[in-house]
Amino acid sequence: MSVSLLQLVENRLHEFNPRKPLLRPLMKRSAVALILQVRQGELHILMIKRAEREGDPWSGHMAFPGGRMDKTDAHGYAVAVRETEEEVGLALGPGDRCLGRLSDINARPRRGSLGMAVSPFVFHLEREVSFTPNYEVAEVIWVPLEFLLNADNREEMTWEFKGLKIPMPCYRYRERCIWGLSLMMLDELMDLIEGGRNPLRPRWRRRR
Repeated sequence: MSVSLLQLVENRLHEFNPRKPLLRPLMKRSAVALILQVRQGELHILMIKRAEREGDPWSGHMAFPGGRMDKTDAHGYAVAVRETEEEVGLALGPGDRCLGRLSDINARPRRGSLGMAVSPFVFHLEREVSFTPNYEVAEVIWVPLEFLLNADNREEMTWEFKGLKIPMPCYRYRERCIWGLSLMMLDELMDLIEGGRNPLRPRWRRRR
């Protein structure tokens, strides 16, 4: 099942035309790495729990390795590779195939800003690795993709924002909450796998 699921992901990504914001050249840029690996016969995806840091809007969140584009980065792919090594100590090389990319997501725009375009790149990792997280990462977690594909595991949380309590879709995997931008990326990946949007997986889309 895991091998056929991985092959399906690769095939669907090969055919996929990711969406990009029209004003992308004027936006700030960042990129993340969605890393897949078959572990104990089941396909998993690598996630991190970000360290609790004052001033970080994603402090303590479940996320994917990644970060902002520097002037030295030639493109989004380079950002994903560099940030993955910096954050978890994993140097993605030529043998760690990039299967494709998902659509850009416009991260939280600030007043007077066009926001930030986040580019997700999907990799297949076949080798055994160990991680050395830096100060930005509290822990590294492998999440079974089949757990996420099971709509019965979808839950709801309450997000408190500027005095409002907003119901949000999420997953709770081993007491870790997956929601927000990371969930939006996972939803698109799962839509590709399933050939369309699953109505049993309610979602939330932030207004642009």
